[in-house]
Amino acid sequence: MSSIIQYATHEATAPINALITLNHWYECQANSSLSAVSQVNEHAQHTLCIFGLEMQQAHLSQLIDFVVSIGAKQVYVTAYKPHELLPTALAVRFEADKKPCKAQLSNFAKSIGVQGAIATQAPTITKPGLLVMDMDSTAIQIECIDEIARLAERFDEVASITAQAMAGELSFNESLHRRVASLAGVQLSQIQSLKDDLPLMPGIGALCQTLKQHNWHLAIASGGFTWFAEALIAPLHLDAVFANTLEVANEQLTGKVLGDIVDADKKAEVLALLATQYAIPMNQTVAIGDGANDLVMMAKAQLGVAIHGKPKVVENADAAICEGSLLQLLYLLGVPK
Repeated sequence: MSSIIQYATHEATAPINALITLNHWYECQANSSLSAVSQVNEHAQHTLCIFGLEMQQAHLSQLIDFVVSIGAKQVYVTAYKPHELLPTALAVRFEADKKPCKAQLSNFAKSIGVQGAIATQAPTITKPGLLVMDMDSTAIQIECIDEIARLAERFDEVASITAQAMAGELSFNESLHRRVASLAGVQLSQIQSLKDDLPLMPGIGALCQTLKQHNWHLAIASGGFTWFAEALIAPLHLDAVFANTLEVANEQLTGKVLGDIVDADKKAEVLALLATQYAIPMNQTVAIGDGANDLVMMAKAQLGVAIHGKPKVVENADAAICEGSLLQLLYLLGVPK
């Protein structure tokens, strides 16, 4: 390919890899052209990425126009595909007087039918790192306590307690104790099938496998239960699991939780503990989750990502994957250097 590319002369639907070479950076010129560069200027410190569809020339033009509209100077662009199962994404690096606004990026991305994220401070997959995950509705598609309650025909009682907690009438710890108490007498045989066939969140298996291949450590820190979390150790290649322990007697739940509760603060402690244990610098740590009790952990990590998260979590996270595969986390970790 030529080192100077007139991208505006191509069809809007032209695939991006027909215009530019993957994993190469190009400087954007004023005349709607791209010039190949061997490295990005060190002053271009802000990084954004858009993903979710196979990128086309139109996406490139729209992304460049967007970053210019928010004050970007000396803009560089690249296309990349961090995993064979993912569509090609676009990333830009640029200099600007102000940090890019997450809400502006989100609105822009939605307007063109993709997802967007600020990846300026994201860890890199090319160095060892640590990923700490919530379990329920993050690593797996269900809330285990709700499913136990359904199988035991006690869902309405548990749901009522959950609603009180979400309304701020109960703390997480009190809510957990009350919900577990309502499950007293449930036979393990009633819920064994649930444990044996936990529905993984799409993309989580490939994500974990890829990160392990790059010398990352993986852990779950969950307000759920060890009985289920430990079943994920083998399929997700986990190094550690932290969750709440249900007391069992005579092959049935007693309605009690043993030991300290894994709450929001404990999750953050787990992340810091594991980073020290595995000698991972904090700037190579990632935390993902969907609920409010994941926010402290996500703030502690270098990168906190909301996964199909509740509005408050999406608003406060560094980035969000609001639809599609968890494998898309690689877009944030795999921006070409």
